[in-house]
Amino acid sequence: MGDSLRALLDSTPLGAGSAQYIEALYEQFLADPASVAPEWREYFAGIAPAGDGKARDIAHTPLREALARRARERRTAAAASAAGDVSAKQGAVSRLIQVYANRGHLIADIDPLGMMQRPMPEVLELEHFGLSEADMDTEFYTGSRDGTIPARMTLRQILANLRHIYCSTIGAEFAHISNSRERLWLQNRYQNGRIQHRFSPEERKTVLRQLTAAEGLERYLATKYPAQKRFALEGGESLIPLLDDLIQQGGQRGVEEFVIGMAHRGRLNVLVNVVGKSPQLLFSEFEGHYDSNHAQGSGDVKYHKGFSTDIRTPAGNVHVALAFNPSHLEVVNPVVQGSVLTVALAFILINLLVDVLYAYIDPAIRYD
Repeated sequence: MGDSLRALLDSTPLGAGSAQYIEALYEQFLADPASVAPEWREYFAGIAPAGDGKARDIAHTPLREALARRARERRTAAAASAAGDVSAKQGAVSRLIQVYANRGHLIADIDPLGMMQRPMPEVLELEHFGLSEADMDTEFYTGSRDGTIPARMTLRQILANLRHIYCSTIGAEFAHISNSRERLWLQNRYQNGRIQHRFSPEERKTVLRQLTAAEGLERYLATKYPAQKRFALEGGESLIPLLDDLIQQGGQRGVEEFVIGMAHRGRLNVLVNVVGKSPQLLFSEFEGHYDSNHAQGSGDVKYHKGFSTDIRTPAGNVHVALAFNPSHLEVVNPVVQGSVLTVALAFILINLLVDVLYAYIDPAIRYD
């Protein structure tokens, strides 16, 4: 066998196909030279770095593993940092939604003439929550409690919805309600109404007419009788269309009677514009003229008095009674509750008695 062929055969184990095996064997030699075969020990000793032993070769596998582990840790740290940033942004958006629900009324557009300047509070600025224009097209969870608002929206859409609900031409404040169940119920109803409900032109005209009547009565009384107590409804005129709609909606759903208990504030307006007391009769009371033929009891001041009447609804007449209340407080409320409970129990007992009589009169009727 020639020298060239012998050299080729001797170098065959060092081919590319055996690279991993040779490298593992070399690292085994570096760790313990006696652990490899004598021929390999002699070969590896021949290629080891020459010198005083300080420049020893080292195994590459631990280095590669350390570098790979460091890269994985760096990627994990970067991912954790990104996740932490997203979580922080989501928390900021959740706080933004909560603050708008509590403070949005401060910048509500309730001045139709545009004469009142309402500066933006710092707590409603994006920067206050660590947000910026760069986050406007990022999607966040809205915390929606029902299907009215999508579960995820961009920050731009969230802000548009918040400003429409809480900062438009109607302002609403819920933070003062201590009962969380009541507060969330009112907030949900208001929120859904602002997003879904749209008043028809006829409904808008009706509300405007009732608001005008409420404000007109208060202005007339203030001008005509400025020195007399009246406990005006000024600033709360929306109570009139609210009560009227409650009665109309109740009549459509089968309610036959309403009993209202309230304090002094706004009672005169409710008497005239909701229950239907004659304005002429009210003005006569302000003048000190009372109809002795219809006097009840020893008499009382006009803002203590009650009234009852039948109001027409699309489903028929509904009886509405405003209870007398001689106190500044709502002490009449238990009286109203007791009277309503008494009527309800009487209605149930009468129906039960009728059923029993039917069974007695007609033996064919049985309640098994």
